[in-house]
Amino acid sequence: MATDRIRLLLADVDGTLVDQQKQLTDAAVDAVRKLHDADVLFAVTSGRPPKGMAMLIDPLDLKTPIAGFNGGIFVKRDMSVIEQKVLPDDLVVPIAEVISSHDLDVWIYQGADWYVPDMDGSHVDRESKTVQFKPKVMKDAKDHTESVAKIVGVSDDHDAVKAATQAVQDRFGDRVAASPSQPYYLDVTHPEADKGSVAKYLAAQYQLTPEQIATIGDMPNDILMFEHSGLTIAMGNADEKVKAAAKEVTDSNDNDGFAKAVERFVLPEA
Repeated sequence: MATDRIRLLLADVDGTLVDQQKQLTDAAVDAVRKLHDADVLFAVTSGRPPKGMAMLIDPLDLKTPIAGFNGGIFVKRDMSVIEQKVLPDDLVVPIAEVISSHDLDVWIYQGADWYVPDMDGSHVDRESKTVQFKPKVMKDAKDHTESVAKIVGVSDDHDAVKAATQAVQDRFGDRVAASPSQPYYLDVTHPEADKGSVAKYLAAQYQLTPEQIATIGDMPNDILMFEHSGLTIAMGNADEKVKAAAKEVTDSNDNDGFAKAVERFVLPEA
């Protein structure tokens, strides 16, 4: 039925829409243009702060709400806030303590600011280049408990990240959403701030059924948006759990997997 055609594609950013150098390829930009031409809405969601996705707006002519912090905040293309969900003040320090106990660095995103314990810490420089703004140094998480949209645990020990993820889930249960956005990042957000909530939010905004939504991603936190969409696509570089949960698998993000997915899977259903 025509009413079941794909009318919106929701894409993860890192590991999906951009390549390993965190760059948009010409093929990705062209693919999104073809979506616009086919009257298919295009939206992005990421663990990044909204400012960290600003560089996507003009090249992709984004008009849909931008979902930062895995759905913890929705902004317009001018970065004005539509709505946001923050962590309870009294949970910020306990969450930070659990993450620290697994030897992960703790980053805090408070309002428009990003705080780190050490400017020379793991992944700080890389993340600064990715999101195109620098963090501030925090002395103690106790000084940053209000309006916290996301807490991140950072380590290149991927097993430690998995263990910290499980520990946060066990300790705080459904009071938070906790999942890795990269093998080296544990993202902790408001319990209703996950990529599944982004798909549901956009469905309500544009009066779409799940069958009219396509989603594409590479990490386990992307599976949550798969659950609210009819066409689900995993990147070739995706976690094996993500591939198993998706209906289709495309090429890697360093081989224009996003653009290929649009051509092979989305446009034929549009």
